[in-house]
Amino acid sequence: MATISKYQTSSGTTLYRVRYRKPDNRQTDKRGFRTKRDAEAFAVEVEGRKLRGEYVAPSLGRATIGELGDEWLTRQRGHLKANSYRSLETSWRVHVRPRWANTAVANAMFTDVQAWISDLAQVRGAKTVRGAHAVLASILEDAVRDRRIASNPARGVKLPPIVKTPNKYLTGAQLHALARESGRYRSLVLLLGTGGLRWGEAVGLRVGDVDFLRRRILVSENATAGEVTTLKGGEHRTLVVAQYVIDELSVTVRGKGREDLIWPSKTGCYLKAPSSHDSWLSGAVKRCQKAAEAARAKELADRPDTEPTTPVFPRVTAHDLRHTAASLAISAGGNVKAIQRMLGHRSAAMTLDTYSDLFDDDLTALAEKLDESVGKMWAQGTKREA
Repeated sequence: MATISKYQTSSGTTLYRVRYRKPDNRQTDKRGFRTKRDAEAFAVEVEGRKLRGEYVAPSLGRATIGELGDEWLTRQRGHLKANSYRSLETSWRVHVRPRWANTAVANAMFTDVQAWISDLAQVRGAKTVRGAHAVLASILEDAVRDRRIASNPARGVKLPPIVKTPNKYLTGAQLHALARESGRYRSLVLLLGTGGLRWGEAVGLRVGDVDFLRRRILVSENATAGEVTTLKGGEHRTLVVAQYVIDELSVTVRGKGREDLIWPSKTGCYLKAPSSHDSWLSGAVKRCQKAAEAARAKELADRPDTEPTTPVFPRVTAHDLRHTAASLAISAGGNVKAIQRMLGHRSAAMTLDTYSDLFDDDLTALAEKLDESVGKMWAQGTKREA
C-alpha cells in the first residue's frame, strides 16, 4: 500500500510525499502535494489503477509524439503495401509531425486534438484531415497499449464528413468513341470500360495473362507508382471479356512475348496513370466533348424547338471507366454477385453501396411488377367488399 509522509523544502514549506510500488514491484514516489488530503487522493487513485490494470508510469509519458511517431511509422513497413505506406508517411510528415512532434504523449489533450482537426479542416479536404487524424490516433493507441498513457485523447474527436461525389458514367456509344480517339490505347480503354479493372491491375497485365481462346484474363498483380503489389483483398480473380475486346487485345499484343507488358510505357516500364489535365486520355476526352458539342449544336440548328438527343460527354478519368463498366454490366441485367467478382469487391454489399444510384430503375420496375400482381389482387378484393 502507498504511504504518505511530509517533508520540508529548502524554503521551509511543508509538503507531502506519496511512496508506492509500481506493478513491477519497484518503489517510486510522487512528491509536491500541498495538503495531506491531496496526497491521500493520489494514493487511492494510484492503488486503484494498479488493481484495475490501468497503471501508467509517469516517466513513460514523457516520450514525445515525435519519437513515438517515427518508431510507429517504421513498424508499418512490414505489413502495408507501398502505396498505403506512402499515404501514411505523407500524413505524418506533412500534417501530424509539424504540430505534435515536441508534445509529450502524456500532455496530449482531447481539446487540443479537436482544435487541431478543426483548424486543419479549414484548409484541407475531409479525406486528408481524416487521414492525418488516423495517423495520430494510431500512434496514441500504441502508447495506450504500452502503458504510456491511460486513454487515447484522439478518440471521440469530431471529424469533417466526406461528401461523396457522384460517379460519372459513359454510355456504350461514348465508350466506343473514347476508345477510337485513344489511338494505341484503344484496347486499354475498352478493357477498363467493360471489364472494370483498376488502373494498376490493367497496366500490370502481361500477354500470358490473357487466354484469347476462352476470352479470359487472369488478374493477379497491381502496378501502382511503378511498383507491383498484390490485389486488394489479396486474391487473384479471372475476368471474362467480350469477344470484340479480345479482338482489340489481339491486335495490341501482336509481335509481343508472353512475359511482355501489354501496355508498356515508352521506357518499357509500367504505364503511369494519365493525369486529368495533360495526357493521352484527357486529350481523347476533349476531342469527344468537342464532337458531342458539335453534334448537339447541329441538332439545335436543325430542330430548334426540341431538346438535342446527343448526350453531353462528361469529363472522365481512368477510374471513371471502372464505374462505366459497372454501369454497363448492371444495365445489361448482370447479377450483382457476378459484378462484384468482376470488380474485385470484397462483398456484394460493397458493390450495392458503391453503385446504389444505378439500381433506381430496378426499384421502379419492381414497383410496377408489384402493382401488376399484388395491386390487381388488392383491387379485386376492394370490389368484392364494395
